[in-house]
Amino acid sequence: MKTVAVFAAFVLIGLGNVHETESKVFTKCGLTKELLNNGFERTYVGHWVCLVESESAKNTSKVTEKADRSKSLGLFQINSKEWCKFSTAGGKCSMKCEDLLDEDIRDDSVCAKKIQRALGFRAWDGWFRSCYRRNLSIPPC
Repeated sequence: MKTVAVFAAFVLIGLGNVHETESKVFTKCGLTKELLNNGFERTYVGHWVCLVESESAKNTSKVTEKADRSKSLGLFQINSKEWCKFSTAGGKCSMKCEDLLDEDIRDDSVCAKKIQRALGFRAWDGWFRSCYRRNLSIPPC
């Protein structure tokens, strides 16, 4: 009986240490509202929505393995090689890569805007492939 109680205690302690990452797949309207709430300029929201659709299909937990062994992560597919570090805050966005995979896109948004200011939308292949030279206004909701 004592062995069962000890085992149960270990199981409960172990479960307490499990951190689930909550992910989200946005609708187009939900994404538009979320971007506006996170300070994206209204003028460019159509470009951001198109970028997110082409890069991650609006899924905050998307991970893409790259040929150089880096990973592109989250809604904006931010690359681990330059912009974040695993297990500890780092990179040009001073953030943990794991934080790009949850449903809270506030920190992701800050990093994505930093990338866009530094490199423009052309930093994302999906934007160039799907959104470049298109008239992209705010989606009607």
